Amino acid sequence: MLFLCVLLLVAAVVLYLVGRAQDGGGWKLGAAISAVAAVLSGIFACVHVVSAYEVGVPVTFGSVGEPLSSGVNLSSPFTDVTTFSTRPVDLNLDGKDRVEVRSAEGGVLYADVTVKWAVVPKDAVRLYQLAGSEEGVQERLVTPDSREIIRNVFAQHTSEEGYASAREQIGTEIADLIKKRLSPRGIDVTAVNLRNVRPSEKLQDQIDAKLQQEQATQRAEEAARTAEAEAKRRRIEAKGIADSNKILERSLSDKVLYNQCLEAFKEAAKSHPVYASPCGAGSGGSPVIVDGTKN
Repeated sequence: MLFLCVLLLVAAVVLYLVGRAQDGGGWKLGAAISAVAAVLSGIFACVHVVSAYEVGVPVTFGSVGEPLSSGVNLSSPFTDVTTFSTRPVDLNLDGKDRVEVRSAEGGVLYADVTVKWAVVPKDAVRLYQLAGSEEGVQERLVTPDSREIIRNVFAQHTSEEGYASAREQIGTEIADLIKKRLSPRGIDVTAVNLRNVRPSEKLQDQIDAKLQQEQATQRAEEAARTAEAEAKRRRIEAKGIADSNKILERSLSDKVLYNQCLEAFKEAAKSHPVYASPCGAGSGGSPVIVDGTKN
């Protein structure tokens, strides 16, 4: 716009000189129009419009001024304004940009992370000095710092914690560290989402082998516990039988056997015409059953 203003001003002077030399009214009219256009161009060159949800950083002859808020701003026609969006921006570290990390054991994992960040308007000048533009902020500050922190956090955890048991904790640690790193630079990190973590093929093979070994060990331990329980049951059963036999042996005296013999004869006599002699020869002999139906 400033170049156009100068060009129109030069054209106005030339037209005026030509018109004066030739005493032509048309040339003078053209000079007047060019002069008015030059003035308008100069005015517009001093006006900088910053869109909503943006902040402008003015630079005049290499000197950086105070941030310009959204709306119409007046400044020198020699001022160049660089704008930064204040809306949240998503940095997606996935696909070919996913983060390759190593656990404390050296296992390789791949993490998909989204970092949501925004420029703090009052710190736009600092970001301009550090990165030069909004794209530079993400490429030079947010992306490299985020990747470094993600790798450092995973390096403090085991592989199993990284893809399973401690994912939520790891995500919280990453978010806290990224916010702490970028906040002093004028970058407001509103959210960090650890979306997915998966092991490399080599690590996955190691995980599968370990799971198979653990399952085999569990089956062997279960079989050993079952065998031990069965052996214990049999020992208890054998001891019970032995104790029962000892009790029975102590209780089977001659008098007891004699009484049992008599009881047996009494039961037999109820259904068969038999009679019993005293149990054995004498008072303690074997019983003799006599069948009265036979001669």
